[in-house]
Amino acid sequence: MTDDKKAEAQGQARILAEALPYMLRYDEQTVVVKYGGHAMGDPDLARAFAKDITLLKTSGIHPIVVHGGGPQIGAMLDKLGIKSEFRAGLRITDRAMVEVVEMVLAGRINKEIVQSINREGGKAIGLCGKDGNLMTVRKVTRTVVDPDSNIEKVVDLGFVGEPDKVNPSVLQMVSKEDLIPVVAPVSPGPDGETYNVNADSFAGSVAGALHAKRLLFLTDVDGVLDADKRLIKELTVDEARKLIDNGTISGGMIPKVETCIDAVDKGVEGVVILNGKVPHAVLLELFTEHGAGTLITP
Repeated sequence: MTDDKKAEAQGQARILAEALPYMLRYDEQTVVVKYGGHAMGDPDLARAFAKDITLLKTSGIHPIVVHGGGPQIGAMLDKLGIKSEFRAGLRITDRAMVEVVEMVLAGRINKEIVQSINREGGKAIGLCGKDGNLMTVRKVTRTVVDPDSNIEKVVDLGFVGEPDKVNPSVLQMVSKEDLIPVVAPVSPGPDGETYNVNADSFAGSVAGALHAKRLLFLTDVDGVLDADKRLIKELTVDEARKLIDNGTISGGMIPKVETCIDAVDKGVEGVVILNGKVPHAVLLELFTEHGAGTLITP
């Protein structure tokens, strides 16, 4: 063995040795990963993600993947000539649209992720909220104020649901069989109809029901930033609420952080918002000292 190869081998051994304590921390623990956004559309990042999930499973961890697919749904709606209807500025999901949502999420995207993980040596299986009564939802409505009359109006969003009841037994059973569940956020409502569910909310409710060790939200930002736009490495729930109240956390980050808080309240030990565009972000977060995003804890 040449000196260069020996140094490379020693470096790899050192990395494994440094990762060992973190692997032991998560041994036989459940980690839910919400996967979506830009990372999903990049072949190299998708391959790195599949490798990360496979490595988690072979390391004795029980990963569960929940995925979104908004851009892919939008592209298919355009291809089929289905135009979105808006009421009071809110998108309505009608019957034709929810059929496309189910086809894209529970079909195409779900199976692509399953195949990607299997190609890396994992044993993934595709599911959605309908399988094994995993999740039932309640219909979502929104209240808006009419700018002319200043009267509140209830807007029916159509086939949009939010988590109501979670039955995690199917995920527990699958995980024990050395399989990796990949779950699409499509679920039935009490009326038997199919509903589209926000993937963040779906992942948070699943993680809470499983009392997961970690819930990871792979986004396209580094995490929660302070007033000077610097990454905040760790927050308690109370600290996160204060940052929302004082405006430090704003815009689209508010509902994401609120979902994190809700998951912690439901029993998740810690929730992390991290940048899914960073290669092997999952491993960096779980198996290194510094992590890769913002950790929110009780």
